[in-house]
Amino acid sequence: MADDKREELQRLLDLQRGAFTASRPESMKMRKDRVKRAMALLKDHGEALCKTMSADFGNRSMHQSMMTDIDGTIGAGKQALSNMDKWAKPDKRKVQFPLNLMGAKAEVRYEPKGVIGILSPWNFPVNLAFSPLMQVLAAGNRAMIKPSEFTEKTSLLMAELVAEYFTPDEVTVITGGPEVAAAFSSLPFDHLVFTGSTETGRRVMQAAAENLVPVTLELGGKSPVIMGRSADFAKAGERIALGKMMNAGQICLAPDYMYVPEDKADEAVAGVTHAAASMYPTVLENDDYASIVSDRHFERLQGLVEDARDKGAEVIEVNPAGEDFGSANQRKMPLTVLRGVNDDMTVMQEEIFGPVLPVKTYKAVGEAIDYVNERDRPLGLYYFGEDKSEQEKVLTRTISGGVTTNDVIFHVSMEDLPFGGVGPSGMGSYHAIEGFREFSHARAVYQQPKIDVAKLAGLKPPYGK
Repeated sequence: MADDKREELQRLLDLQRGAFTASRPESMKMRKDRVKRAMALLKDHGEALCKTMSADFGNRSMHQSMMTDIDGTIGAGKQALSNMDKWAKPDKRKVQFPLNLMGAKAEVRYEPKGVIGILSPWNFPVNLAFSPLMQVLAAGNRAMIKPSEFTEKTSLLMAELVAEYFTPDEVTVITGGPEVAAAFSSLPFDHLVFTGSTETGRRVMQAAAENLVPVTLELGGKSPVIMGRSADFAKAGERIALGKMMNAGQICLAPDYMYVPEDKADEAVAGVTHAAASMYPTVLENDDYASIVSDRHFERLQGLVEDARDKGAEVIEVNPAGEDFGSANQRKMPLTVLRGVNDDMTVMQEEIFGPVLPVKTYKAVGEAIDYVNERDRPLGLYYFGEDKSEQEKVLTRTISGGVTTNDVIFHVSMEDLPFGGVGPSGMGSYHAIEGFREFSHARAVYQQPKIDVAKLAGLKPPYGK
């Protein structure tokens, strides 16, 4: 990448850091104004952003984009506005005896860090740039955003709109390919947020480490669905199909595979396939169903299915209208259920990120728990069933970023719950007070009383007995 681009990035960072330092201490009123402007941008241009996302994907439901990328993100802004005064209040802390009797005071102040970098992905291009931005601004920071080149039109529109609503020393969007992203992640930010794959997350963290930049990594992994014998398989199937087929499965929290009781496998699979056929009676010309984002991603998903088929999996394509996907040039892929999978198949080794759903079976639920525990910690974990003791067993014996019971994905939409991964599925979190604290520095402040404490405590030399 040209040196002038690197210099431009550093210049923008210097501009924001200079403005941040000069404006200290900045009022809560100013912070709120920035959050309101971010919300106004989304309200005023929501439809244009949704149309642009659809153009980038090839097809993406306007309704879905409005729910996930526009309304959901405005909700994050509303939540920040209504809570930021409370979140920003200093915490009074205890002072140990006898200093507490002498008038010493201690508190923790939650102060802005400075300039935060946001590296956002293509699958929810507006939400995953602006949702963390709401909390970054609420905590009093400036922000530089590098969105994905896979949704190039959306990235360019975001850059235009941000320049309209913010000055470059407040918030700015930088567009470009992988070289720009690499240079961006190597900048000496005060904090860096990355959402994307575990593999890229490692590279981002490595680059940030050069400057000792703290990171929030929102990664992915293989989020399992464990179905108990007590599950309502028809209802569960509908909820799993909805979560798996939203955005054509291109969601970091999408259910990655199902683990079902051996004697209930037919019922569990039927629940999902019937629901998928009912919600999407056609796929190719269906505006409600998203395309796969690029040829490369589409070919990868086709390869996963073929690899599983070659290694003995039963492939169930949910194609109620009998459409010919082979001759279509739309990157549309129907829900594809794989039965009889094993760990030699690539589909069980990588995060799928598409409408492919492997199914494994167990005799006792402990097998499913052991399987999850032997692998990387997932971003999400889903349990279906009415057996509360079994549910508690699954929750207490596994570790995951978050959990939704009797549904999938929903925990991310709860604004008062932190959202984040653990281990290879990520580190740190945003949403709720935890997100505000993630983008704040917890600064310890101790106020010494007038009395000579060092002398009183015998800390001053010369030391006696």
